[in-house]
Amino acid sequence: MDTQPGQPASHVLRRGTMAQPKGTVILAYSGGLDTSCILVWLKEQGYDVVAYLANIGQKEDFEAARKKALALGAKKVYVEDVCREFVEEFIWPAVQANAVYEDRYLLGTALARPCIARGLVGVAQKEGARHVAHGATGKGNDQVRFELTCYALCPSIKVVAPWRLPEFYQRFPGRRELMDYAQKHGIPVPVTPQTPWSMDENLMHISYEAGILENPKNPAPPGLYTKTCDPATSPDTPDVLEIEFEKGVPVKVTNVGDGTVRRSALELFMYLNDIAGKHGVGRIDIVENRFVGMKSRGIYETPAGTILYHAHLDIEAFTMDREVRKIKQGLSLKFSELVYNGFWHSPEGEFLRHCIARSQQAVAGTVRLSVFKGHVSILGRASPCSLYNEELVSL
Repeated sequence: MDTQPGQPASHVLRRGTMAQPKGTVILAYSGGLDTSCILVWLKEQGYDVVAYLANIGQKEDFEAARKKALALGAKKVYVEDVCREFVEEFIWPAVQANAVYEDRYLLGTALARPCIARGLVGVAQKEGARHVAHGATGKGNDQVRFELTCYALCPSIKVVAPWRLPEFYQRFPGRRELMDYAQKHGIPVPVTPQTPWSMDENLMHISYEAGILENPKNPAPPGLYTKTCDPATSPDTPDVLEIEFEKGVPVKVTNVGDGTVRRSALELFMYLNDIAGKHGVGRIDIVENRFVGMKSRGIYETPAGTILYHAHLDIEAFTMDREVRKIKQGLSLKFSELVYNGFWHSPEGEFLRHCIARSQQAVAGTVRLSVFKGHVSILGRASPCSLYNEELVSL
């Protein structure tokens, strides 16, 4: 069927019928192949697409991504820097909680999703859009994390999840079909060879999964890690840091060796990322239980988060009442489970964060630690709120 006068070709479906206008949809856009194809596909279905790209600390050419989305037909593009709020409103509560899922995973992706989805809903409300869309697959946790946040913040919102729609996933059963579609529709395709695994990065961590990593016997191949150096070839001299906490939140870091000081939340966190990355701190390779009912293998790098986990654990044990801490440990387990499963914006999640924050009122002081060859070693601690009595304990 020919296009009508003034009607873009992208609004004609393959089967030859005209797509009915469906209003505006806000797409969580990354600039990659999948969400670029989804953008064009949504237009084919009759949507006006507004792209939302959150800068949450990933390495990305945001201006290039903005231009790409506009070139593909996005009506408008929002690029929002959410790094500071990610640290202060999502990472800091996790630090206070000593949040760790199944004893090892520090929840880097799980914490980022509600932050991104909150921005997505904000744009939908600003644009008067009734739909939001994402590129998460039908087998992972992220679909749940995105959608629960969207529904919690805007119960009337409608979510378009292409990878769960038969008309989409049957049309694109593999990467080859996506590549063919991209070439047909003028979507730039990657010119560099794709890594045989998928990656997702934010300020807190980077994850690697799928592809050759799906065989749990396969070790991480050379060149996989991007945020941390190989501990075996890392510097032969440790960095000694002093991290100061107030109410369970880091407020100052000092490098004892060179005198470097960082105080603002974002700068402090980025500095700890640099130090931990230099010494190969924060790598884990695990099999975890996904919320959707399967085990998955993931490799993670969480440099600054690993330092802060050990430092906070130490200052909390030094300053918190024994019985309160027993209860708080149970709350931390529940907090971690809720975050992993996507329930950040839930009544029980809000209640838990309030309880944990209350437990942190006296968690203040300074922890001295060494970062060296993949390890974080506590060297000492001091606090005006200490419950340690040296005279009483002395033998």
